[in-house]
Amino acid sequence: MDKFDKFKKKEKFVEEKSYPGIADPIMRPVLTEKINKAADDFQTLAKTNHATDKDYQDKIKIGLDRFADIYINIDTEDRERICFYFEELMDIVGLESSGGHLNNFMYGFDSNEK
Repeated sequence: MDKFDKFKKKEKFVEEKSYPGIADPIMRPVLTEKINKAADDFQTLAKTNHATDKDYQDKIKIGLDRFADIYINIDTEDRERICFYFEELMDIVGLESSGGHLNNFMYGFDSNEK
């Protein structure tokens, strides 16, 4: 549970080696709040001690859907960073796959579908 708290406290969308920082600084608190809600969703599931991969994948979908109202205002690098944060959450719980939700968010389709 400490990992979730540490994740939520971490400053997000700031400049790093492979990321120039958020394109529109006004959006930082909005995006951070949405990411932290996803962390809360994951933490709540983790506390049950019997969440399945599908449960977490459903929470990823819900979390990404929170960005729908501002999606057109988020540039590609910031969308990649959002996916990066979801991958961090997946790592915390040992989830291997988003069930295609991250690809859908980034590219509009699931690359695993045939």
